[in-house]
Amino acid sequence: MRCDLLAVGTELLLGQIVDSNSAWIGEQLAAVGIGSHLHIQVGDNVGRIVAELRHLLSDADAVIICGGLGPTHDDLTREAVAEVMGGVPLVLDDSVAATIAELFRSRGREMPENNLRQAMVPSGATVIPQTRGTAPGLICPATIDGVDKVMYLVPGVPDEMQEMIGRAVLPDLVARSGDAATIVSRTLKTWGESESGLNARLDDIVTRLDGDPSVTLAFLARGWNGLEIRLTTRTSSPSAGAALLAPLEAEIRERLGTIVFGADSDSMESVVLDALRSRGWTIGLAESLTAGMVSARLAGISGASDVLRGGIVSYASDVKFDLLGVTPGPVVSEPVALEMAEGARRVLGADVGVALTGVAGPLPQPGEPGVAVGTVCLAVVSPDGSRATTLRLGQNAGREQVRQFSVINALDLVRRHLTGV
Repeated sequence: MRCDLLAVGTELLLGQIVDSNSAWIGEQLAAVGIGSHLHIQVGDNVGRIVAELRHLLSDADAVIICGGLGPTHDDLTREAVAEVMGGVPLVLDDSVAATIAELFRSRGREMPENNLRQAMVPSGATVIPQTRGTAPGLICPATIDGVDKVMYLVPGVPDEMQEMIGRAVLPDLVARSGDAATIVSRTLKTWGESESGLNARLDDIVTRLDGDPSVTLAFLARGWNGLEIRLTTRTSSPSAGAALLAPLEAEIRERLGTIVFGADSDSMESVVLDALRSRGWTIGLAESLTAGMVSARLAGISGASDVLRGGIVSYASDVKFDLLGVTPGPVVSEPVALEMAEGARRVLGADVGVALTGVAGPLPQPGEPGVAVGTVCLAVVSPDGSRATTLRLGQNAGREQVRQFSVINALDLVRRHLTGV
């Protein structure tokens, strides 16, 4: 079965918003074995939306339309879909209207009249109830050149869209495909190797799988969250799929060693928290150039409060000297990072102290002679000892890139220290 995508919104064409939704949807379709050949963006214009839908449906079995379901005058997806369905009327769905009104009441607000536009449903469509916002999704049948097709309308707000795709759209697509096979995936998370480097290290495995259609291997770049290796198979059951992938996962883990830090829903921060929790240790941070970014990533994991003591944003040098007890002088060096980590440990009453200090740029830091932009010093101090390292991320790296790579490398340093790597 083939399902293509149509992203609606003039803001996408103007570059005001990056269309990350289509990439996410495409990945989900691939994971359940649904093919997708075209991803198209179109502006807020009924005629152009209709033309693109008819073009896509001339070949695809289904189309997911993302966006254009809001309450304002330029949200025109419903009207365009009604036209493709054969010019059917839009009908007010009383249950949807009541749900929207109740949502406003629960927030102590009065519903604007134009929100009723979101309760207008093309005749013959099935509503996908909304659980997070005001725009419901829709499943809309259409007959194109005598062939039955289907369109799925979902909001453009990412968390609303993702929940609706997982809950309603993917199960409906799989059911329509008539394929009873189960798609099983296993994703390995890595840090510390390039995509080409991973490919080279796994080249013989990749070549072997090219001749085995039962299992696919894909590399997925996640920026400063690392690289993922996704293994996917189609089998009769989840247990059969897991049994098929397990030996391949073990082979890849043995080949790559410690650059594999987790799998599936793991993140570097969740792995670090689990490692600390297994020791019964707490963590405190002193951050200079990252100004709390590491602490924020740790705190973003539910349950972090039993491990995370807190963080000190020691951006100014005198904060490092007066609060953390750093020896006065230049502040970008491994000895200073170790002093900062020990200071964080002491001030915050933590078992483990972590510190980051460096020059994010774009200009060199005054008082740091010979220290190039992109130089970052990291340190961790624990009851087991201490370690420090220096990153040289390059003078041409952008400020945000330097800061983000400092975060993930600091977390990885803690992971390796705690696991004895």
